[in-house]
Amino acid sequence: MRIWPGNPYPLGATYDGGGTNFALFTEVAERVELCLFDDDGTETRIDLPEREALVWHGYLPRIVPGQRYGYRVHGPYDPSSGLRCNPSKLLLDPYAKAIDGHNEWNEALFAYRFGDPLSRNDADSAPFAQKSVVVNPFFDWTNDRPLRIPFWETVIYETHVKGITMRHPGIPEDVRGTYSGLAHPRMIEHFKKLGVTAVELMPVHQFVHDSTLVERGLTNYWGYNTIGFFAPHNDYHSFGGHGGQVQEFKSMVKALHQAGIEVILDVVYNHTAEGNHMGPTLSFRGIDNPAYYRLVDEDKQYYYDTTGTGNSLNVRHHESLRLIMDSLRYWVTEMHVDGFRFDLAAALAREFHSVDRLAAFFDLVNQDPIVSQVKLIAEPWDVGDGGYQVGGFPPLWTEWNGKYRDSVRDFWRGEPASLGEFASRFTGSSDLYEVDGRRPIASINFVTAHDGFTLHDLVSYNEKHNGANGEDNRDGESHNRSWNCGVDGPTEDADIVALRERQKRNFLATLLLSQGVPMIAHGDELGRTQHGNNNVYCQDNELSWVDWEDARNQDILTRFTANLTKLRAEHPIFRRRRFFTGDLVGDTKVPDIAWLRRDGEPMTEPDWNTAGGMTMTVFLNGHGIPERDALGEAIIDDSFLLLFNPLGDQVSFTLPPREFGRTWEVVVNTADPLLAQRRKTARAGSEVVVPGHALQVLRCRY
Repeated sequence: MRIWPGNPYPLGATYDGGGTNFALFTEVAERVELCLFDDDGTETRIDLPEREALVWHGYLPRIVPGQRYGYRVHGPYDPSSGLRCNPSKLLLDPYAKAIDGHNEWNEALFAYRFGDPLSRNDADSAPFAQKSVVVNPFFDWTNDRPLRIPFWETVIYETHVKGITMRHPGIPEDVRGTYSGLAHPRMIEHFKKLGVTAVELMPVHQFVHDSTLVERGLTNYWGYNTIGFFAPHNDYHSFGGHGGQVQEFKSMVKALHQAGIEVILDVVYNHTAEGNHMGPTLSFRGIDNPAYYRLVDEDKQYYYDTTGTGNSLNVRHHESLRLIMDSLRYWVTEMHVDGFRFDLAAALAREFHSVDRLAAFFDLVNQDPIVSQVKLIAEPWDVGDGGYQVGGFPPLWTEWNGKYRDSVRDFWRGEPASLGEFASRFTGSSDLYEVDGRRPIASINFVTAHDGFTLHDLVSYNEKHNGANGEDNRDGESHNRSWNCGVDGPTEDADIVALRERQKRNFLATLLLSQGVPMIAHGDELGRTQHGNNNVYCQDNELSWVDWEDARNQDILTRFTANLTKLRAEHPIFRRRRFFTGDLVGDTKVPDIAWLRRDGEPMTEPDWNTAGGMTMTVFLNGHGIPERDALGEAIIDDSFLLLFNPLGDQVSFTLPPREFGRTWEVVVNTADPLLAQRRKTARAGSEVVVPGHALQVLRCRY
């Protein structure tokens, strides 16, 4: 087969309508073979003829989409020096746009023979390895583009492509668990009904099911084990054909965009699926180990690891940084996604030892005209020293606010001395974000996420129950800040069931009425349970999938959630673009926000620190919004009172004086979710009784 010189850019396999250009970076290679595979597994090896600027490249006419391929890299094998080239190992293209098949765990995938870590294993890995695929880059987007919904108008729904659709009776069985299933009209109908504006997809980059899990009959369900940073995961593909997952993913994005819903990807650039020095050789390790991985300076056979997975991507090297940036741009420009949530993002800022907000990665993102314009969300921690960085990311970034989660959980379980912390988190965490010019939208607020208890389990279990994972209940978080309301697990006690439902509504109301950007974990609006398992990363089954059969029984909770997102969307006071100041507003003679005791008087310093003083009234002044609309007019909204009672007994609240508002109407009551017993109005100075463990929201009528 004749090969032409081709071009060193772009990296990867690029089909142009007449053939395909192949380009692979490796600084350490002495020779690179391109390996083409027929459907029957027959392999054809072709030496890439050109090497330019550390990129090996060549062009093959008549190689079309669907062609499976890989690389064999000839070069030094000296693990003690960090060099691990071995041409007997078929390697995935780091820039592969699609990946076919799954790894069949065999000793041949490893660079050493089992039982002898210092040996060299020259068994051919091709029969057992995944293959890269040439893809068709052409797609009819019909003028689709990223939506660019402002953060202050955003409600995020964290979900899993398979988990959200696998048990949905309204979705045809042949597309459940796939990109097409997520884009099905029944799913879009639910998203629209719920009022979410963005779906945040758990990892859809091609990932690997760890051999240790496969041996136990489990899988890496969550997908935080990436091997292909450009390739949509092939398990979520609903129809045959090599590389068809790319077209299906694009169709999903297009359908969601047509419904006005953004697509945010949870991305894992901090490590890869190759693990530590005992892991398999699948791609990066055999191509250029020291370029792609951070190695221990004192002994380069070992990997520097701040992720808890065995390796960390080498963000000190230009090629790793280029890979990350090229991948991000690809998903925006070619796949039309609207943003990214970066898993263990602190690891990307470790050029040396400490997390550095001036790291090259942040500079590259900040100056990139494409990536800098989409939603950028950091999980602001890793497992290394000093890795907890909530509030520590640069101004362009938003962050999963773990302090918000902890504070809200503590408040509603009645943890003493949490009132001041709760107030700060409820109003957007200015103590974390205001100092460097960021605004409330820097805080991605959440009470639950994929990692931890579901909302139902948060109010039903005090302890985790992770026995199904096969790790003797050692895995998963042990300090969950949960409260089971008196009985651990399922109960037929009607009072406890009612209290749990009220607590769920308390959490959802607090979340959706806080300043910042709310994120709902999928199925929480449906009462989803994992039966106390707070770490279902390996449970690809009904334990982790959303139970849609029970959806009708959860209609009240779903409607309550939808009403809250509607209230938030209709009233900009709940999604301010700037922090509250506490200053008086114009002629109203009241501040933009006021913190009041249950007797209607202003909170004093002792009130914030009294263990029994957990109740409070929050006044939000709709005339004190410091923003203007698109026409330059001042934004004026209704004013609201929020009456918080996390105590077990009912509490009588005295409404504040007339200057705050003369007449008030209850619009949210977590003890009466459908407002069946709504009191029409309450006047200034009158008393409003709030049941135990409940929240009421009152709107000023005049």
